[in-house]
Amino acid sequence: MNEIIKNIEAAQLKAEVPEFAVGDTVKVYAKVKEGNRERTQVFEGTVLKRQNGGARETFTVRKASNGIGVEKTWPLHSPIVEKIEVIRHGKVRRAKLNYLRSRVGKAAKVKELVK
Repeated sequence: MNEIIKNIEAAQLKAEVPEFAVGDTVKVYAKVKEGNRERTQVFEGTVLKRQNGGARETFTVRKASNGIGVEKTWPLHSPIVEKIEVIRHGKVRRAKLNYLRSRVGKAAKVKELVK
């Protein structure tokens, strides 16, 4: 039974997924349906966490909009996510950046990773 599920999930995976990690600043291009129209909406922010793996993998992005923190979680291999563009790589030492939720302004910044 496990092999059947693995084969179905393997067919659902996207061919090209950009390499990004926790702490990176990314632009997520997502399809939004409004009535009978469909458009692309860009959400730019810091990746707080990546969860699970395979077809069920999700990632959470946080941004500050008009002084209010906004977080969105997307399935990585969803057809709703058109593309993910990495703006800059962050230097972090944790797998989940939940502590950023309580920080405001410059304290909520993540240092850039210089390679």
